[in-house]
Amino acid sequence: MGLFSKIKEGLKKTRNAVMGQIDSMLKNFTRIDEDLFEELEELLVMGDVGVPTAQRICEELRVRVRENGVKDPSMIHGMLQEIITEMLSGDEELDISTKPSIILVIGVNGVGKTTTIGKLAKQLSDQGKRVLLAAADTFRAAAIDQLDIWAQRSGCEIIKQKEGSDPAAVIFDAIAAAKSRGADVIICDTAGRLHNKKHLMDELAKINRVIDRELPDAAKEKLLVLDATTGQNAVNQAEQFREATGITGIVLTKLDGTAKGGVVLAIKEGLGIPVKYIGVGEKIDDLQPFDAQDFARALFEVTE
Repeated sequence: MGLFSKIKEGLKKTRNAVMGQIDSMLKNFTRIDEDLFEELEELLVMGDVGVPTAQRICEELRVRVRENGVKDPSMIHGMLQEIITEMLSGDEELDISTKPSIILVIGVNGVGKTTTIGKLAKQLSDQGKRVLLAAADTFRAAAIDQLDIWAQRSGCEIIKQKEGSDPAAVIFDAIAAAKSRGADVIICDTAGRLHNKKHLMDELAKINRVIDRELPDAAKEKLLVLDATTGQNAVNQAEQFREATGITGIVLTKLDGTAKGGVVLAIKEGLGIPVKYIGVGEKIDDLQPFDAQDFARALFEVTE
C-alpha cells in the first residue's frame, strides 16, 4: 500500500463521518446562502474542528465564493479542500539539521508515546541516521523495558539507568554518548505523569535546561504525542503543554480508529502548532510524516 493509500485508509472514519455529512448537506442546497454556511459550520464543529476554526473556514469560504462569483453548492467541496490544505500547510518537516539533533518526546500515558518513538527511530535509522534513544521515562513501570524492545527492533542504541533515576541525568548521559559515538539524532522519552502536573512540568523544564546547556546550538524538536480519539481533549492537552514547556510539533496517533480527525485543524489553526506526524495504524511503517495536501485530499476524496 502506497503512502497516500495508507493515509486515505487511516482517515476513512473521519472522511465518512464528517465529509459524508457535508456532501449530503451540499446536495440538499440549490444555491449558496447563509443557511448553507451555518449548516456547514455546525457540521465542522461536530467533526472536532473546533468552533473558532470552523468559523474561520466558513468566513474564508464566504470571501472566495463572493470574489469568484460561485453560485453552485457543489463547488464548495473543492474550495473547502483548498482552504483546509492552506490552513494545515507550513512547518511540517522535522528539523534534524545538526549533528547531533535532539527530539524530546512528550505526552501523557496511554497516547502511544513509546510506540511513536520506536517507529520514528526505525524510520530515521532506515534513512541512514545513527539514532540514540534516551530512556528518560524512569517513573513508569516497564517504560524502560518497552523502549529497550523498540531499540532492538529499530537497530538503535539506548541509554538507560535504573527505574526511579533522575530523568535529566539520563538525558545528560545520552547527550555525552551521542557526542562521543557520532550519533545523528537523540530521541528522548519522557515521563507522561508524575505525582502531579506541576511535578511533571518541573521535570520537563529541568530536562530542557540540560539540553540547552549541553547542546546549545543543536536543532531541537519538542514533539507532543496526542491521541486523536480524544478529540477536543487533545487540543486542551496541547494548550497546557505548550504553555508549560513549548512545543515545536504534534504527533497525532490513532487516527485510523476515530472519526475525530478534524482535530488536526483545531491544533494547527487554533494553537499554531504544526502537526509533524500522524499515526494511521499499528504497523511500524504506519507513522507517516504529515503532508497537508495529502491529508486534505484523503479527507475529501470519496473515490480514487
